[in-house]
Amino acid sequence: MAATSSDAQYVTFSLGEEIFALPVSVVQEILDYAEAFKVPNGPDYLLGLRDVRGQGVPTLDLRLKLGMSKTVPTAHTRVLVLNVPLDGRVLTLGLVADRVFEVTPFKSSDIEPAPDIGIRWRSDYIAGVVRRETGFVVLMDIAKLLSRDDMTTLQPAA
Repeated sequence: MAATSSDAQYVTFSLGEEIFALPVSVVQEILDYAEAFKVPNGPDYLLGLRDVRGQGVPTLDLRLKLGMSKTVPTAHTRVLVLNVPLDGRVLTLGLVADRVFEVTPFKSSDIEPAPDIGIRWRSDYIAGVVRRETGFVVLMDIAKLLSRDDMTTLQPAA
């Protein structure tokens, strides 16, 4: 059966025990983890630059950005390379995830709005949640997670 227009494809990944998802449309590729080239005086969550097909891509420790403990790389750690639409341009960046699981469709009717209470992170970046037998999947709007200061720090120099 073909996906209907009410289905959207997401890449699911984990940070600790929590499961998150990003729309496939923003994911350029998924890479094995490698140390990034350090950038002096960057915010703590900015690991540095990663060479992705000849382009220096700012790479973020998403755990730190969300107020969690620093990522400890394992054999399962991956970098999701994203193309994030921001203010009429596209910002390419890498996000470190503990593990990437799958590409999966979610029906729009299964996506619930972000709860106002009972969640341990600020919720403005949460596009919605999907219930699964094993718990919740948090759908992220990565552009809303990045502040204006983040965008200034992460955009390439003109």
